[in-house]
Amino acid sequence: MATEIQFNDNRPLHSWIKSDLFWRTFVLLAFLIGVSMAAWFLSFRIVERTPRGQQIAAQISSIVTITRAAILHSAPTLRRELLLDLADDQGIRVYPREESDVTEPLPNRPVITVIEEKVRAQLGPNTQFVGSVNSIRGFWVSFMIDDDDYWLMLDSDRLELASGIQWLGWITFTLVLSLLGALFISGLINQPLARLSLAARTIAAGLKPLPLPEEGPVEIRDTNISFNQMARDLERIEADRTLILAGISHDLRTPIARMLLEVEMAKLTDEARSGMQSDLAQMESIIAQFLDYAKPPEQQYYAEFDLTALLKNTASEAARRADIRINSEIAESLITTGNPTEISRMLNNLIENARRYGKTANHQYAELNLRSHITAGQILIELTDNGTGLPEDQFNYLLQPFTRLDAARSQASGAGLGLAIVSRIIQRHQGKLELSNHHPTGLAVKMWLSGRSLS
Repeated sequence: MATEIQFNDNRPLHSWIKSDLFWRTFVLLAFLIGVSMAAWFLSFRIVERTPRGQQIAAQISSIVTITRAAILHSAPTLRRELLLDLADDQGIRVYPREESDVTEPLPNRPVITVIEEKVRAQLGPNTQFVGSVNSIRGFWVSFMIDDDDYWLMLDSDRLELASGIQWLGWITFTLVLSLLGALFISGLINQPLARLSLAARTIAAGLKPLPLPEEGPVEIRDTNISFNQMARDLERIEADRTLILAGISHDLRTPIARMLLEVEMAKLTDEARSGMQSDLAQMESIIAQFLDYAKPPEQQYYAEFDLTALLKNTASEAARRADIRINSEIAESLITTGNPTEISRMLNNLIENARRYGKTANHQYAELNLRSHITAGQILIELTDNGTGLPEDQFNYLLQPFTRLDAARSQASGAGLGLAIVSRIIQRHQGKLELSNHHPTGLAVKMWLSGRSLS
């Protein structure tokens, strides 16, 4: 774990916008701001209703009084021009009131009730208010000049506390404010989480991450401090494990080599010597399996390599053994990324496992088939034998370390790590492993690895 990687703090904007945290924060902020504005608006309307109504009523009363006075004191020949000026400049229109006028009442709103009460108090109880006269909408107020009745029409905008455009503007502003707030909050939270997630993936990949910044809010700072301490502890444990593995390799294999030499030199029968050599070879195999399983990943050595050549070489070496018959169908120019030593170890473990437990019925050898080809953008490696196969409900169990079927316990001894090592190597290479029974008999092991073909 000696390789360090850099953190990318400048995450693209779209990565935050796609996150659930951003949208949850946005919806929550928009809801809270919307509720707050609605509560404020309702409170304001209730508190502001009477003063607002009184103000509008005073304006209407003043307009009606001034308009009536202007008409009364103007020359009859100039009244038409006066009415046109009022309509153009002030939006005030005066029409004669007829018995045949078709009217519609004003909306039933509290503020209009206040306006009507105040205007009638100033202009007289016979003052009428309607919202439409002869399909012309507006704020219509009746008044009298001498014995003649008139309508004075004001634009409805004078009574609107907020127009639809204003409401749309407020809603848009609320959504934009919520969006910016959600982006800011999710950024503050996502950035530390992104660093933590990247550091965790880095450790899981067998690399050494840079220390997380031990600053910011208390919760994030404490989390980063704890994570950094954990990373240091894991690094120390990794160093201790490397040292222990080196010690095991030296302290156990040296006595075994010495015992093998002593067996060769001892005066023993051929049968006894063969048995002791077999036991020592099994001990050596078990130690090798332990070391292979416990060996840390060497991803710093991961690179593109020729998988076709490795598969052919593995098949060629296996064919030299007297108790193995192997048929290979290997596609040309297969390229994958990984550690060729680990891939070779994985294939050899599978071949050794098939040699031990997948022998063809009534024969002393295992007949194997090794195939590889590109499928769905991945390299598929398939190894099958003609043995008795395995119970399907035991497939996942056999991928765990130190597990063997009862039938295997009576055969050549081992640590039960062969398939566990295969599974671990596949995981390190982000591949996929699948066990199944081969028709008509035997076990099929399928492995998918990322890769491509040059052909």
